[in-house]
Amino acid sequence: MKFDIYAKNYEVGEKLKSITEQKLAKLDKYFKEDETAAKVSFKKQGNSLTTEVMLDYNGKLVRATATSDNFYDNIDVILPKLEGQIRKHRTKFDKHNKNAAFSDAAIYDLKNQEEKEKRSVVKKKSFTLVPMTLKEAEEEMELLGHSFYVFLEAKTNTVQVLYKRTDGDLGLIEPQV
Repeated sequence: MKFDIYAKNYEVGEKLKSITEQKLAKLDKYFKEDETAAKVSFKKQGNSLTTEVMLDYNGKLVRATATSDNFYDNIDVILPKLEGQIRKHRTKFDKHNKNAAFSDAAIYDLKNQEEKEKRSVVKKKSFTLVPMTLKEAEEEMELLGHSFYVFLEAKTNTVQVLYKRTDGDLGLIEPQV
């Protein structure tokens, strides 16, 4: 596995790099040699420390984040999340690539993770899309108190999704057909 470790508002020490690489290397058993790249991001915002790990396996992405007051604890929280996603997508990746990816058994306990993944749709809403600008959509989202807002962009006449990111900024999803 190839590692790309970077930080924002924090300087990553050799010990943290070493432990991160050592723990993520345990996931190598799911992949063929050197086909996986791990991008690890350490971000410090006030007293909050956020770790994000993104695994890229032949263009397929698996991503997990954790926030606490300790980067080492974040890694321990992220590993079962990543392994759960790998197990969940095992057949999708295998079917597409026709190889033996993800062939080994799990090494982390995922009982709690599997319980969380059992979800169902409990409410359905429908609404009419009204053409509006990005600024108007932002104001509507704030008024409603939602973390996202679906709207019809007035200039391009396309459906777009405005959402609040975990860092407090906003993101925009513009589907392409």
